[in-house]
Amino acid sequence: MAHYEDPSDAELLRCARDGDMAAMGALLGRHQAGMRAVALSVLGYRHEAEDVVQDASLIALRRIDSVQQPESVGAWLRMIVRNVCRSRLRAAPPVTPLPDLSLLAAEADPEKVIEEHALRDWIWQAIDELSPPLRMTLMLRHFSPRTLSYDQLAVLCGVPVGTVRSRLGEARRKLVEAMARTADSAHADVRAASRDSARDAEETLAAAEEGRFAELAAERWTPDAGYYAGQQRLGDRDFLIRGMACDLEAGVRQRFVSAVTSRDTTIWEMDMVNPSHAPDHCPPAVAWLMTMKDGRMHQLRLFHAAREQDGRAVGQRP
Repeated sequence: MAHYEDPSDAELLRCARDGDMAAMGALLGRHQAGMRAVALSVLGYRHEAEDVVQDASLIALRRIDSVQQPESVGAWLRMIVRNVCRSRLRAAPPVTPLPDLSLLAAEADPEKVIEEHALRDWIWQAIDELSPPLRMTLMLRHFSPRTLSYDQLAVLCGVPVGTVRSRLGEARRKLVEAMARTADSAHADVRAASRDSARDAEETLAAAEEGRFAELAAERWTPDAGYYAGQQRLGDRDFLIRGMACDLEAGVRQRFVSAVTSRDTTIWEMDMVNPSHAPDHCPPAVAWLMTMKDGRMHQLRLFHAAREQDGRAVGQRP
């Protein structure tokens, strides 16, 4: 960050757009009190106001290039807070997923590519500092392509809805703190990690269709890998292998969509293609939520997208 005795908002914004993470952290820190004041004035509850400020900070991180008047960045941040508050008052908690961080958008400007890449890596470095329960909950809510409701998260993770809410609040707060703390650190290449995970997903599906699923599972899953519904273990590795075989025998195929990964949590999004003679055999899509151990899949939970005609979302089958 360029050094000034008292940098203006415009100077901090310019540095942040150039990929200076410390400047971005300083900009958010400078206006946090004002953002919190707006949230308190609209919502009236300190705990919920803190959640809104953290949500708004995440939105600001991805939209920093949309600021039209650099000298009005404070007003812009407060406007984001106000909009998030209105979303909460209108209906359920706001859905504020970040874009698919597993892909880096093609840009003609190399500096733009470097900036966006650095921002993604910075965020994921901070996510990796969270505890596993907080990291998993945050990834499912904010970083998976399909945003889950609090109720769906509770079922998938096997905890009460209140625990989901408290975990998200704590995760968002700690994420912003970690980003400020790691602003000047070197960050791992998140794009490369997600690209490798995407390749693993496609290889897994190909192995299943070629009759090599058990062989691949033995290589890439831990010996005691299991299938879970919430906190309950429903089956072992053989159970998962049989489940995949049953779907294939029924003519069901999975098609890879996207991958998002952190230190010990990986989410694969798949479309499910049913045979023409049984179009409702499986839900239209599934997410593989995997807890990793020493780089190998150790626990698997599946989230099935609800069909339009019913409200089911979390399946109890591999």
